[in-house]
Amino acid sequence: MKAAAYTTTTKGFPDTLAEQALDDALASGAEVPVLAISGLQGSGKSTLAAQVVARAQARGLRAAMLSVDDVYLTRSQRQRLARDVHPLLVTRGPPGTHDLPLAQAVLDAVIARTPTSLPRFDKLADERLPPAQWQALDAPLDLLVFEGWFLGTPAQPADALQEPLNALEREADPDGRWRRWCNQALAEHYAPLWRRCDRLWFLQPPDFAVVPRWRWQQEQHLQAAQPGRSGMTRPQLERFVQYYERVSRQALRTLPTLADRVIALDAERRVIRVH
Repeated sequence: MKAAAYTTTTKGFPDTLAEQALDDALASGAEVPVLAISGLQGSGKSTLAAQVVARAQARGLRAAMLSVDDVYLTRSQRQRLARDVHPLLVTRGPPGTHDLPLAQAVLDAVIARTPTSLPRFDKLADERLPPAQWQALDAPLDLLVFEGWFLGTPAQPADALQEPLNALEREADPDGRWRRWCNQALAEHYAPLWRRCDRLWFLQPPDFAVVPRWRWQQEQHLQAAQPGRSGMTRPQLERFVQYYERVSRQALRTLPTLADRVIALDAERRVIRVH
């Protein structure tokens, strides 16, 4: 579908796109559909997820959203990984830095329509919020929108890991131990989580080159929403994005053929087409 087919009356993506995503999830046949929205950093996946939830609620459905970012390991857990496996694992983001048992337990509870709470992560503090501050679900959901930067992405073949991809890998992972460990985690532990999703939509950027700019815009919004709290500087963010680059490029290679729907975006996040 071409972008001209879409109109919008709200900030964010076209309302018709959110409606289409909602209809697709509800048509899955699942009692409690889980709609996965995958997209690289700053692509607008949380914006689209919130719009789908709003459209569902406007129809009288109980809906909520969960981000894969909300199930990052705590700082102390990542510090243990950094000590025991590789120093780069102290930084949240790549496969292996998520609490997968927590994520699976939450999705299982939602699907079973049993009481649960949705975890939340404070990115500026780089720490998961305590359970008392999680979103309690007072009633069973009719829809869960699960968003994340690499949902549905498969692992790379081993021979693709040999050469460093960027300055971070060249300087901090010259022997490839970190990237092999992350890739192995993706291969062995994330597929069961992906299988809990009934539909997968992928927000496809024109290329990886736009991601640092998009992620910087996101960082500025985070800091503006919470004045007085410090976040990353631009050089820090440029380095931070390199932690995500390898899996992001793998997502760009694979998700266009794996996703149920692909939303192609231009460099300003405008919808070019949906297929």
